[in-house]
Amino acid sequence: MSTLNAEARTVELPPARGALSEWLLAVLAGPPRAALATPPEVPAAEARRGEDFHLSLYVLYELHYGGFEGVDAGWEWEPSLLAVRRELERAFEAALEEDVGDAGSDPPEDVEAALRAVGADGEGGVSLPGHVARSGTLQEVREMVVHRSAYQLKEADPHSWTIPRLRGAPKAALVEVQFDEYGAGDPARLHQTLYGETMDTLGLDPRPGAHLDLIPGVTLATANLASLLGLHRRLRGASVGHLALFEMTSPDANRRYGHGLRRLGLGPRATGFYDEHVEADALHDALAVHDVAGALARSEPELAGQIVFGARALAAVEGRFSEHVLGCWARAENSLRAALPQPGSTASGTTSSSPTSRAGPAGAR
Repeated sequence: MSTLNAEARTVELPPARGALSEWLLAVLAGPPRAALATPPEVPAAEARRGEDFHLSLYVLYELHYGGFEGVDAGWEWEPSLLAVRRELERAFEAALEEDVGDAGSDPPEDVEAALRAVGADGEGGVSLPGHVARSGTLQEVREMVVHRSAYQLKEADPHSWTIPRLRGAPKAALVEVQFDEYGAGDPARLHQTLYGETMDTLGLDPRPGAHLDLIPGVTLATANLASLLGLHRRLRGASVGHLALFEMTSPDANRRYGHGLRRLGLGPRATGFYDEHVEADALHDALAVHDVAGALARSEPELAGQIVFGARALAAVEGRFSEHVLGCWARAENSLRAALPQPGSTASGTTSSSPTSRAGPAGAR
């Protein structure tokens, strides 16, 4: 049974990164109200990886998840704040469409084949999982785990928004995938919980959002994409395509991550999250591609192009993320916004386990 507190959902608001997030954090410090001062404009170019842009969007989305300490829950559906979020979403969508094409254009005849082709396009060159497996250092692994925490500590939640937007066979298949993601009835096996255990083993604070200030905009964009697609019924096809590519590429990536952690001497508590995905997502591949995405394209053919758009959008944001991280490591630079605290203390100042204390004699190396 996990020793982590699964109910510790809320964390403090992060520091601002620019005029927009400074405005937003000041707004959220007060009670919900309809009359808001005009927010600062953010250049459209910021929509791909901008720090101020994606922190602001991430904070707005987090109001629909665990929320923040001291922030009134009434802000979640306050129309004046939703209007601000919508402007950011429009800019984000426009940037994605510039990168990968319009969601409704050029629908493929065979959605499943098109999804496989998107997955195959990302197999060449140096990959982040490949680097971790072959030569990643403990410090690099800790950085990677912090990057991924923006999404993995809410894993499956964005796609669960899509469930009530589907009908029949695609809905049933998506529920089957999500049931496994949520531990198949065992709270200790929730993938979110397993990821928290990996973080704890590495001496990192496993609370959602605890390291948010360290995570750059290029990484937050990957989490924001999942929330964008999941929260809008009109983008349900894209959310399904996002999930399909995610599940399709997950087994090999997580096998490599697990291999890298074992190479560093880390034990089962650190690798459990990755090992679980190697087994579970090998089954989810066929479910997500054929039984969810393929079935949705057959029942709602008008969504075929949107399904592939979701996969391509995921590939685009992941490509930028991997390029950033691998580029920093190639230059022997920290890939986060600031250096991580050493194992034994978390960013919030609380004590956490060191890798050696959890992983056995082989510990950190």
